[in-house]
This record gives sequence, C-alpha cells and structure tokens, in this order.
Amino acid sequence: MSSPVTPSSTSAAIAAAVRAGSPLVQYLTNFVSMDIAANVLNAVGASPAMVHDAHESGEFARIASAVGINIGTPSPSWVDGMVAAAEAAHEVGTPWVLDPVAVGATTYRRDIVARLVQHRPTVVRGNASEILAMATSQAGGRGVDSVAVSSAALDAAAELARQLSTVVVVTGVEDVVTDGTRTAVVHGGHAWMPMVTALGCSATALVAACCAVDDDPFEASIAAMAMLAAAGERAGARSEGPGSFRVALVDELALLDDVRLSSVRVDRS
Repeated sequence: MSSPVTPSSTSAAIAAAVRAGSPLVQYLTNFVSMDIAANVLNAVGASPAMVHDAHESGEFARIASAVGINIGTPSPSWVDGMVAAAEAAHEVGTPWVLDPVAVGATTYRRDIVARLVQHRPTVVRGNASEILAMATSQAGGRGVDSVAVSSAALDAAAELARQLSTVVVVTGVEDVVTDGTRTAVVHGGHAWMPMVTALGCSATALVAACCAVDDDPFEASIAAMAMLAAAGERAGARSEGPGSFRVALVDELALLDDVRLSSVRVDRS
C-alpha cells in the first residue's frame, strides 16, 4: 500500500547539503552531455569535473566526492577510463552512479556495462528500456530513447537492485526509485524535458551529487529526482519551448528551496 507524501525535510536537507558542501563530482560522460551536465551540477552547488582519461580517471576518483559514469559515446580509451574510475571508486568507498546509455542496442555496450557492474555501482540510473535490458540481458530500446514507460520496468528494476545490491532509478514521465525493498515514485517535471538532449545524463550527475552528501543512496536518488522535477515544472511554466526551457531549467535549479521542493509529490511503498 503506497502513501503519497512530499519530499519534505529529507530531500530538502539533501539539496541544502549539496549547496553547502559543494561536493566534487567526477563525471565521465559523452561530449553531447558535458555542457548541460556541468551546468546542472554548478546550478545546484556541486563542483563538476569531467575527468575521463584512464591516465588520471582512477587517481581522480580517489579524491572525488562522487563519480558518475555514462557510456553514451563509448570508445576503447574512454571505456578504459570508466573502468579505472569505477574500480578506484569502489576500492575507496566513493559512491558512483552508472548510466547504461542504450545498453540494449549493441553487444559492445552490454559488454561495457558487464565490466562496470563488477565494481558495484551505488546507483544505476537509466530509462525504462535500458533498465529492462540490464535486468534481462536482452537487446532492446531504440538507441538512447526508451520504448517503455517507467512503471513497466518497476519489477525489473527491483530485481536488478537486489541482484546488484544497488539502488535503481528509472526516469521517465514518472521517476521510479527502488533498492529492491523500498520503492518511491516521483511525480513532476514537464513535457519538454525529453526534448532537451542529455537531461537524462544530467539526472545521473545530480544523483551522484546527492549521493556525495547522504549515506542512503535511496533517499539521495529521491532527492535528485525531486530537485529535477521541481525545477522542470517551474521552468516549463515560464518557457516558450524546449530551447528557452533548457535555460530556465538551469535557472530554476539554482533557485531551488524548500518551498519549491514541496511542490513535488512522492509516493512511497
């Protein structure tokens, strides 16, 4: 039986802790998403570092507050950097978040994810098709686009969370967060969000920032999704289309406070 609640003190406290602590977030991501992901991190008060080369990614992961790894445009040298960062983060206990972009599209991507999950991600954040592909080890999806809604991946997400002993976040019209036992559905955002390239990648960066300041990755992931939902809702109300929405979203993330976060509904079960 689920009960609707607002994010209230926990998400608000995590958002405030990010702004106060300015965690250093190492994000190994693709060229498409670097700009907006870095700006999203800056807007909420985190410090972004797009350090991806294997010559330094592992060393940097040891000093970062959190690490995000996004396989969006993989190549062998970038993959080496990802594996080095994931391995180092796991060794020193740094939280790290995996974004398995289009994992169901090619064998290469499935192999990359298989290598990365050996280093026990703190959170896996993807769309419904990506999470279904990871959970079932089958091909699926349409490139980076999901062909399934978040709710359709709920059971698969919970099972994947149990298998990997991690938190799984499924983003979409509604965002599902589960650790295999607890589940939360975050409502909000705006219809223009899928029209802005790399907002999913930015969500991964935001989850990493929240994990850096809270020991419970389940609550940290809820807070990140609530922050994005609240900012998206307000940005949509004052934008004329996806272009102006992108700019307004970064503004709204910078303006987030308890009142704005309280507009987001979270159903927990």
